[in-house]
Amino acid sequence: MTIIVTVRFIRNFEYRSIKTLPIRDVDTTSTTAQFIARLLEEVKTLKGLPPPFRSHGYDTLKISHQAGSFKANDIVINFDGDEELILKSDVTLGDSGVVSETELSFFTLGEYVSYKKNPEKKW
Repeated sequence: MTIIVTVRFIRNFEYRSIKTLPIRDVDTTSTTAQFIARLLEEVKTLKGLPPPFRSHGYDTLKISHQAGSFKANDIVINFDGDEELILKSDVTLGDSGVVSETELSFFTLGEYVSYKKNPEKKW
């Protein structure tokens, strides 16, 4: 089954450098690792994505929002539910709870951990 998801490319948490783009034809039977590999390949040529976003070291996907559910208060990323919402690389997207119109955050895990310890916004 293929779906459309929205991916939030987070380049910098403190300065809220975020670009949101729809990704079409996402196969829910592919693993998170396969989807990350696809995104890393497509990010090089995605229209609407400025050059600084194309070379960032993204490595983690987290469910930010699903259709019909609430959104987080923090506009950058939701800190709650990391154990359930950060997608595991060897699990399929469907088994991780990714459905049509899911919004995923794509970021660097080390930067997220640092930001979570001190969620200061500089802009």
